[in-house]
This record gives sequence, C-alpha cells and structure tokens, in this order.
Amino acid sequence: MPVTAITLVCNPASPALNPDMAEAALNTLGAFGRVESQTLSEGIAEDFVIAAAPPRAEINDALAGLIARRPIDIIIQPARYRRKRVLIADMDSTIIAQECIDELADFAGVRNEVAAVTERAMRGELGFEGALTERVAMLKGLSSQTLEDCFNSRITLNPGAERLVRTMNAHGALTMLVSGGFTFFVERVARRAGFQAWRANNLEIENGRLTGRIIPPVIGREAKQAALLDAIAQANVTSEESLAVGDGANDLDMIAAAGLGAAYRAKPKVAAAADARIEYGDLTALLFAQGFDRSCFSE
Repeated sequence: MPVTAITLVCNPASPALNPDMAEAALNTLGAFGRVESQTLSEGIAEDFVIAAAPPRAEINDALAGLIARRPIDIIIQPARYRRKRVLIADMDSTIIAQECIDELADFAGVRNEVAAVTERAMRGELGFEGALTERVAMLKGLSSQTLEDCFNSRITLNPGAERLVRTMNAHGALTMLVSGGFTFFVERVARRAGFQAWRANNLEIENGRLTGRIIPPVIGREAKQAALLDAIAQANVTSEESLAVGDGANDLDMIAAAGLGAAYRAKPKVAAAADARIEYGDLTALLFAQGFDRSCFSE
C-alpha cells in the first residue's frame, strides 16, 4: 500500500529531468521500501510512491545527493489525501509576481521607503499589522485612479497560477485567494486566475483619494489561518485535504495548518517551516505534487 509520495519537479520552461535520473531516483528510493513510479510530464515531473514512511529528511538527503545542483524541487508527503480539496493562496509574490503596495508606492514616489518595510515584514522582522499601517500611511493623498492604472500596467500572474487554480476547480476543489493586500487588486487577480472566493484589506478612500488608512479589520497572519479553516469547513473536508501556498511571514500560520503547506520562492523563515518548497518549478508544481498528470491540467 502506498504510504509516502515523492515528486521531483522542475520548471516547465527548462526541463531538467531525464530517464536516467528517473531510473536513479527509483533505485535510490527502493532502499526505503517497495516503490512505484510514474512520469507526470516528460522532462518536468516524475512521481514515486513507496510502501514505507521513513523520515522526510532521510528521503530528501538521499535524493539531494543524486540531484546535486540541478534545478529540481523535491516534494515529499504522505500519499493519503495528497489530492487536495481546498486551495488557499497568498497573492503578492505568490499568485502574482509583484507586491502591490510597493507598486502603488512607486506612483506616490516612495517606493524605496515602502519596499524596505515590505521586505522586513515578509521576513518576519516586523509585525504585519504595524508594518501595513506604516506603509499605507505613506500612500495618503494618492488618487484612487492610480489603483486602476497600477493594476493595468504593473500586475501580472506568476507562471502556472491560472492552470493551478482552474485545474483544482475542475476537479472539485474550493479555491480561495487571501491577502494582506487590498481588495481592489485581490478581487481582480482572483477573477483573472479563477479563484472562487477571496479575502483582503480595504483601503479607505475619501473624495477620490487614499486617506492613508485601512478600514478594519486587518487581514493578517491570524486571519489567513482563519480563512483556511473556514474554507475547510465550507468544503466539509479534513485539514489533511487542504493546500496552502505563500511566501511571507504572514503566511506561516496557514501554511502550518494545511495538509500540505507550500513555500513558493519564499523568505528563509517560511521555506524552513513549509512541508514543500518550490524554488525552481512554477505553480503547476503544486498540481504535480498532487499526482496530476500534465494531460489533466485545465488551460
């Protein structure tokens, strides 16, 4: 009976897996127990299941020696419940390539000041709510039209984002985008990527200009975890059947509470805490991690 699932995945734009490596991985994993393998996408994703549950660190160390410095991610998880029924994702620097508040600050002429606070907050060096309040205050007086201009000219989905969300939707999962950013952006990104639901902060606007304040309550670290738990309850599934992905310190609680907590191009503290680290693959790595064959992806 399969107990542990191991997925090797690289960036679809730069295939780094080959049959020889897949065979070597199969032989290496055979030392832990009976193993079965499957190619999920030629040159991009190889999947293995073993009838044993050795410590994750032991499997990782064995494969890391084989992979060496190749740009390949290793995802190790229990085989049971690997096909997730809930996806909850952070937005900034996860589903999209930008930090929206930094882009808005560029329009306001304070990008360097705001970006420095953003970086420290995402590393966990500053409390999220205080850091958000400080940064939003620097946007006071910015025209509300700037939000539209910023979204249209600056905001882009990360590779694989839409395929991840739409494939999970097609297979019956509940998908939610939750962000410490702003509803104006989150709602639009959610619709573009295909999320069924979203939560975010609301900027206060008076007379067509930002006041430099957030309308309470603030969506931060605890609220993100609460959103995950709400989604699990709504989908009527167990926490093991959930997937959370993010990159910053305010994602730590939801990543810890999910059945599979994934760090995408994440800050060191988040990468160290996550079940899975995506450093090389795009967001479709989270589909391969669930055992989806490339032919199952929704475009």
